[in-house]
Amino acid sequence: MKLENMYQEIILDHYKHPHGKGLAEAFDAEVHHVNPTCGDEITLRVSRGTDGKFSVSYDSMGCSISQASASIMFDQINNHDFKSGEAAVDHLVAMLQRSVEADEDVLGDGIALAGVAQYPARVKCALLAWMAWKDAAIQAGAESQLETRISIDSNKEQN
Repeated sequence: MKLENMYQEIILDHYKHPHGKGLAEAFDAEVHHVNPTCGDEITLRVSRGTDGKFSVSYDSMGCSISQASASIMFDQINNHDFKSGEAAVDHLVAMLQRSVEADEDVLGDGIALAGVAQYPARVKCALLAWMAWKDAAIQAGAESQLETRISIDSNKEQN
């Protein structure tokens, strides 16, 4: 089986059997993002645990790329801290801009989205859920948590 065909199968599987779809009752932040060019939508909620990890829940509608990408995002970012989630988002963006090779350790099934880079109009579809997660995590206080950690680490280095 060709690699491209395998990637298409992964995308179709996530589209037909989305992971983590459904909104949680409790949350610290909620965002609603829309891709106006094609009508994809996602409502995404995050809850920040005392351990600094974010649980993700979402409901979405749209094309197969946006729906599969939301499922993949859930697998890669749910129950991770902001730093690792942001690294996954940044890697996906760079991969879709063709500035890095896909790294399965960072993106998991997200490497299947590499082919989307050939279709600039579809890149927004692939990024919708990931950008929604980053927005919600920041609204839930991820940046202040990250700044606190950086400040603590800086103080340790000075002592």
